[in-house]
Amino acid sequence: MSGQQCLRRLAASSPLRSQPLLRVCSRAIRLSASPTTRSYSVISRATSSGLLSQASRRPGRSSTQRVALFSQSRSYADTTVVKVPQMAESITEGTLKQWSKQIGDYVEQDEEIATIETDKIDVSVNAPEAGTIKEFLVNEEDTVEVGQDLVKLELGGAPSGSAKQEAKDEPKEPAPKEQETSSQPQGQQEQPNKEKPEPKKEESKPEPPKQESKPAPTQKPSSPKEQRSSESEPKQAAPGAREERRVKMNRMRLRIAERLKQSQNTAASLTTFNEVDMSSIMEFRKLYKDEILKKQGAKLGFMSAFSRACILAMKEVPAVNASIEGPNGGDTIVYRDYVDISVAVATEKGLVTPVVRNAESLDMVGIEKAIADLGKKARDNKLTIEDMAGGTFTISNGGVFGSLMGTPIINLPQTAVLGLHAIKDKPVAINGKVEIRPMMYLALTYDHRLLDGREAVTFLVKIKEFIEDPRKMLLG
Repeated sequence: MSGQQCLRRLAASSPLRSQPLLRVCSRAIRLSASPTTRSYSVISRATSSGLLSQASRRPGRSSTQRVALFSQSRSYADTTVVKVPQMAESITEGTLKQWSKQIGDYVEQDEEIATIETDKIDVSVNAPEAGTIKEFLVNEEDTVEVGQDLVKLELGGAPSGSAKQEAKDEPKEPAPKEQETSSQPQGQQEQPNKEKPEPKKEESKPEPPKQESKPAPTQKPSSPKEQRSSESEPKQAAPGAREERRVKMNRMRLRIAERLKQSQNTAASLTTFNEVDMSSIMEFRKLYKDEILKKQGAKLGFMSAFSRACILAMKEVPAVNASIEGPNGGDTIVYRDYVDISVAVATEKGLVTPVVRNAESLDMVGIEKAIADLGKKARDNKLTIEDMAGGTFTISNGGVFGSLMGTPIINLPQTAVLGLHAIKDKPVAINGKVEIRPMMYLALTYDHRLLDGREAVTFLVKIKEFIEDPRKMLLG
């Protein structure tokens, strides 16, 4: 039965008394922002309980008060379903990694309820309004799609006896005397002491039950986050034990494996090496790092120097900053006048490559600041899709972990990747004499479909020259 038919039947059954009721119902329907079917069901419940009929028969109560009474009865059963939010154009699904709350917990507006893991970033699901969690519609480790129902939330304030209200009420109970002395006049303080001396004794009695509530924190380890952290920690096996543990790969690790294998299968990868003397750039950094940190708040490192050297070397070998695009492996070369440098950052979940955009327009300090900001966001798990989209050339610094030499893999559709390694003191022949110099191996992996050996070696030698004599970068 539709809402209009319901109203007509009410009017026909009682023409005289139904007129104020019809006005209340029609106005309540217009004011309600919830779906129409839910409004009619609430009206029928309120009518069956006699709530609206009682309100309409009271002559001293206005129609506005009757509507407020009806709205109040509707809000008690108002629920909403939280759905999987939009994540990015290229992401349509993810894995529900964990619930941040449990059934029965009260959540504030915009408070995190769950975390969805995608192949690029982690997306937090927040409560659209304040309310109490009533039901989980999916389980942890389930695959969810954008727009899918996640959790039922009963809207409204915190229910009586909730954990948050108890936390707020507990500090008020043990100190009634202090509150009286600070907020009440002296006359009002003495009256309770004279007239009701017994309640104070009664107030001192409830103190022992508080000790019973103290063991409650021991139940906290059962929360999803702490359970997950305890499960992920490796257990110390007894000597001689032969145990195995199988852990499902997360989406980011699966995506990394897929892209790296795709790179090996698509690009004709080849790596060329060179050795660079770091004496000059280390002296340069030693002279100016304190001044730059004091004036501009940036820690001067080696990544900005190598980034700047790569940008200048690309002017002579522009194919390093190009890419191959098109069907069937690509049939078109795309040359670019801008340089977006992808910086490889290792995180707990895997390797990510946030992008420093328009690096050709930045100086060394600007590049250093951008790399520091991206690195911090990566470690704090706050990178967005926009931070990692694109990139025309990649620099990977395995030297921070002590790598002496390695062959990085190309990040498609890019053409080349530069690998930096650890700085080691080595004996080197300088002008016919043996000297101890800090040396670093450089590795350039390039796509031989686009770059020949001559261009790749020329590019790497130019980087070597800029690093060994930073003054040349002023002439570039």
